[in-house]
Amino acid sequence: MRNLPTLVRLRKKAAVLGCAIGMMLPIAPAGASGNDAGATDHHAGTELVLRALSLLGVNYRMGGNSPDTGLDCSGLVRHVFHEALGLVLPRRAEEMSRAGESIDPSQLRPGDLVFFNTLRRTFSHVGIYIGNNQFVHAPSSGGEVRVESMGKDYWVSRFNGARRLLSIVPSAIARPFATNPIAGLAVAGAQSSVGPEALPAYATTPTPGVR
Repeated sequence: MRNLPTLVRLRKKAAVLGCAIGMMLPIAPAGASGNDAGATDHHAGTELVLRALSLLGVNYRMGGNSPDTGLDCSGLVRHVFHEALGLVLPRRAEEMSRAGESIDPSQLRPGDLVFFNTLRRTFSHVGIYIGNNQFVHAPSSGGEVRVESMGKDYWVSRFNGARRLLSIVPSAIARPFATNPIAGLAVAGAQSSVGPEALPAYATTPTPGVR
């Protein structure tokens, strides 16, 4: 039988998942068909958010790449994007900040990446936006993957910008093992595993000291 703290954490995770699903349901553009790019982005964003929320409570580990042993901020983002969409992202938050397209904070949608300066350098921390001005991230040593509000003074003062990767997902997933036009991204088909030849050199090597 699971211990009480674990049960409480699982119930809290289930509640957050339920709220997130409710928040995301109205996002798809009205009248969008299953082949519409907006609808595709919506479904991809929903999958990213649900994958991220399923990792709530996972322990922080510097350089961590696996939920089984722990995740740091970029390890969390990288894991979620690979599991949800088959995208292999760069390993470091700063490298991720050069992928996709820059977006205005007022245009944030679930699945977008949000960046912060937490180590006295820009783009040193990254999380996944889930809607309602909230994001999922792996905070720091001794912490766990959690949801936080971007409206907190701490995050407002450290916000560096946001990036959207969803715009490249539909065409990319249609070409298994293709190299994405955006530098630093490797792509796997939805039902394919990523071969070593598709991985950027830095994608498999954690960088000590980088969150």
